[in-house]
Amino acid sequence: MKVSIKIKFSIFLGLLLLLTVSILSTLVLRGIQNNQKKNYETYLNQQAKITNTYIRQISSTAAIEDTEQFLYKNAQQIVLYLNSINGIHTAIYDMDGKEIFNSMSYNSSIDVKDILSKSLKNQIAYKIVGDSIEYMAPLYNVDQIGVIKFHYSLKKDIDFYRDIKSLFISIGTIVFVLSFICAYIYSGKISKNIVNLRKGTLDIKKGVYNTIVPLKRNDELGELSEDIYYMSSQIEKNIKEMEEEHKKLKLAVQKLKALENQQKTFIGNITHEFKTPLTVIKTYMDMLDIYPEDENLLKDAKVNIVKETQRLYEMVEKSLYLSSLQKYDFEVQSERIDVKDILEEICSRMQGKAKKFNINIIQSIQSSCILGDRENLMHIFINLIDNAIKYNEPQGKILINSYTKDKKVFIEVADTGIGIPKKARDKIFEPFYTVNRDRSKHHGGTGLGLPLVKELIEKQQGTISLLDTKEKGSTFLISFPAL
Repeated sequence: MKVSIKIKFSIFLGLLLLLTVSILSTLVLRGIQNNQKKNYETYLNQQAKITNTYIRQISSTAAIEDTEQFLYKNAQQIVLYLNSINGIHTAIYDMDGKEIFNSMSYNSSIDVKDILSKSLKNQIAYKIVGDSIEYMAPLYNVDQIGVIKFHYSLKKDIDFYRDIKSLFISIGTIVFVLSFICAYIYSGKISKNIVNLRKGTLDIKKGVYNTIVPLKRNDELGELSEDIYYMSSQIEKNIKEMEEEHKKLKLAVQKLKALENQQKTFIGNITHEFKTPLTVIKTYMDMLDIYPEDENLLKDAKVNIVKETQRLYEMVEKSLYLSSLQKYDFEVQSERIDVKDILEEICSRMQGKAKKFNINIIQSIQSSCILGDRENLMHIFINLIDNAIKYNEPQGKILINSYTKDKKVFIEVADTGIGIPKKARDKIFEPFYTVNRDRSKHHGGTGLGLPLVKELIEKQQGTISLLDTKEKGSTFLISFPAL
């Protein structure tokens, strides 16, 4: 069954107001009860203190030998004194729980044994019966000598509470009825506007646009009508844009297929490159099983297994790092860096390895600043200089040159090694590509160093290229935007 939004809104608002009034009424009534309780507890406690004060006054004039019979002799006097002050019906009990005197002219049928037993143990106790309260407190003359009971009427408090409660119920009912009527009238106007908006959206669904007339309202419904009006006028345009996006999506799919093919090639290269060191390791292990006592074979196996294991480890590490750089957009921790400082530090680090192969590192470095990631720059230039050492010739040279031109910082890393053939220059930045496999195996090359260097440079808005040189050797040119 369909229920109008006008009725739903009216009922909701009425129930909301009723709930609000109910909660407020409950809190106020509870507050009244707590306040009444606090008032009569305070009042009766004060009467008990007055009684004990009066007892101390009259006991100071009594004879010492009459102390044990003091309460029996003065009970009536105490009760009459209290009646003259507060007019409350009062009774006094001795320490055995026996009633000594009662101002009430009749015997009450209320059982007070439970609270009397507590008061005899030096405690204040009371209980409410009907519209009255039985309040008991201990009496003292140095030590406890008995108990006093007040029979206090709560009728005024109860009547006041009931009157307030009736008032809240009446007000709540009137508020609910009036709010429902007002909400019904007001929601009728809103529902009419919503119906008009719905007709407009149905027209859009059928393909008929610009039939919605914006509502002259300065609220959310007015804004909604304007938005729908604008939306309907833009749908046709959006359809054309979607067709263009569809074409772009086709191109993206084609690119994804190309990337998929690259991924397959990458995985194929990994499989092929990993197979070689694993084959070497397996071959040596098989030979050691056959010739376990051959010391020359054992020494040779140790050297080559360690070598191939290290090569395999480097391939795995660089493959994962390169793959992560291509797949994820890592945040570069950029900072202002002086190229001279970092290149001199790297050359100092690599000096020991260069001397080991009788290679001289020559520096011609200018002070110029770029914005880059220090760790990535260290990795880039250590890798390039390390390659220049590996593939150089004995007594060779490595030239590190830097300069600034056209708001760019250029760094050249050149060596006097065997160089790179022209046919291989377009492929050296491809993963797992090696110019000479025998040379790479000899030096522990993985074919991943230069692709990794290229990715790191491009992450920092830089470029790298291999320069054509007539002389022997290779020269890499790196550039970064200058600060």
